[in-house]
Amino acid sequence: MSVLASDARERGGDTLAAYVPVGSEPGDVTMLDSALAAGLRVLLPVAREPGPLSWAEYRGPDSLVAAAYGLREPSGPTLPPETVADASIVLVPALAVDRSGGRLGRGAGFYDRTLDAVRPDAWLVGVVYDDELVDALPTETHDVRMTHALTPLSGLQRLVRDGRG
Repeated sequence: MSVLASDARERGGDTLAAYVPVGSEPGDVTMLDSALAAGLRVLLPVAREPGPLSWAEYRGPDSLVAAAYGLREPSGPTLPPETVADASIVLVPALAVDRSGGRLGRGAGFYDRTLDAVRPDAWLVGVVYDDELVDALPTETHDVRMTHALTPLSGLQRLVRDGRG
């Protein structure tokens, strides 16, 4: 996570949008704590109903409460969806990511509705296990492509894609 903190600063940012892994998703809360320790503001999603995600600031593991959809989110004030534009790096959970930036999510569309609000130079990082970074996935026109993939063994990898990034 310290690599992401230095990447965020090099890109002129001090905010990381992330998520709290649930179930078998890669990562854990220690990655969020590392970002906080590195001086980053960490935003976590607040999902109340299908639509763009709202956000709240992560203040440490004791600030997390059980939430809708089996998620854990910060107990502090809820920030509007456009707050994601503060982030220079957005970590996005995925079931799979392909080498051209296609992402397979869980199908509810929360992130696809949210990622249009990120700043144009933000890194969109699909977080997956190494075997979930694949050559190709089917995508649709509304799918927002990732600029990078982050895996436990291979780390941060830039993806080749058309358009932004």
